[in-house]
Amino acid sequence: MSDKQGFDTLAIHAGAAADPATGARQVPIYQTTAYAFRDADHAARLFNLQEVGYIYSRLTNPTVSALQARIAALEGGAGAVCCSSGHAAQIMALFPLMAPGRNIVASTRLYGGTVTQFSQTIRRFGWSATFVDFDDPDALRAAINEDTRAIFCESISNPGGYVTDIPAVAAIADAAGIPLIVDNTLATPWLCRPIEMGATLVVHSLTKYMTGNGTVTGGVVVDSGKFDWSASDRFPSLSAPEPAYHGLVFHQTFGALAFTFHGIAVGLRDLGMTMNPQGAHYTLMGIETLGLRMERHVANALAVARWLENDPRVEYVTYAGLESSPWNATAKRLYPRGAGALFTFAVKGGYETAVKVVGALKLFSHVANLGDARSLVIHSASTTHRQLTEAQQRAAGAAPEILRLSVGLEDVADLIADLDQALAAATA
Repeated sequence: MSDKQGFDTLAIHAGAAADPATGARQVPIYQTTAYAFRDADHAARLFNLQEVGYIYSRLTNPTVSALQARIAALEGGAGAVCCSSGHAAQIMALFPLMAPGRNIVASTRLYGGTVTQFSQTIRRFGWSATFVDFDDPDALRAAINEDTRAIFCESISNPGGYVTDIPAVAAIADAAGIPLIVDNTLATPWLCRPIEMGATLVVHSLTKYMTGNGTVTGGVVVDSGKFDWSASDRFPSLSAPEPAYHGLVFHQTFGALAFTFHGIAVGLRDLGMTMNPQGAHYTLMGIETLGLRMERHVANALAVARWLENDPRVEYVTYAGLESSPWNATAKRLYPRGAGALFTFAVKGGYETAVKVVGALKLFSHVANLGDARSLVIHSASTTHRQLTEAQQRAAGAAPEILRLSVGLEDVADLIADLDQALAAATA
């Protein structure tokens, strides 16, 4: 398939053709652990990375490979590596870049679990993170030092739905000679293609909009293929000899696919964060309707946000698609198809009223997920961001009075009616 074809064509066809053995038109679920080698020489070439093929499903699987090719095409990347979850994808993205004593600079506006992963968990590897407001370019530049190995942000942030000026951040990363990693989960490539804006790597939680039906977990790292890993000695995993492969140098050997091959041959081999083929199959089917779904998600979200903004029981709404949002101009410039379908609103009455609203909703499901066909609600301060201090919660857009909505595909009049009755019940 050509990446010059339209988005919806690629979403259906990229990475997939009729099965040569059976003629099956949908990608089969290759539910197998291992693959037979033709002979000893064939096996040796595969293990030496001298030939591309299938060895063991912790590393490669035909169903997962089809999904990787499809996502790479949609994001405009050179290659992609799928893994078990969005959190796994973040570690997979950092793994070839980091070493003890190295750091990343991350946005303050991140999913609460990511804040915890970066502020707590990665410290056990000897890595660290500095959190900065990415709307302040001077602060971002000042946070980068000689040990910084990546910049990390979300294209559209969870939970507030704020949009990031990716080209501006990418310019800072380029000037520093370090890669920019963008979590594109909330935007999806239908709304935003970070690689075209200067990102080096793109990660997704495929659990969300890409699959779209709340059935599986999955993650992916997409490699732009554009970063020169050999321009300095900062990234020895990619630019120096790899002892486990007899001194092979990934960037020298694989060029634009160096990061992708390292992610499979070292990352999946040693970390084992493998995506299962059935999960890949569900995600492939979900992506076929991604463009149609995202268009409806965005239209519904804008209508709900406008209604909430005009409701006297609501303090404010964070949706970047609203004219009143400080991020509206950036959203119009970089995200012309819309500002996504996830945002927050603050209810008058604080924590207690917010919790009552959640309890009174009937159509919105109270779950710790987003990007489903169903509309979802959560009180982030007591759930997804519970582990953070109140100051961190407010910095992340998850203050105690705030509710996060993931607006689904239902009739928008029904969603508004549900919010109306819940606000009435909570403020009676």
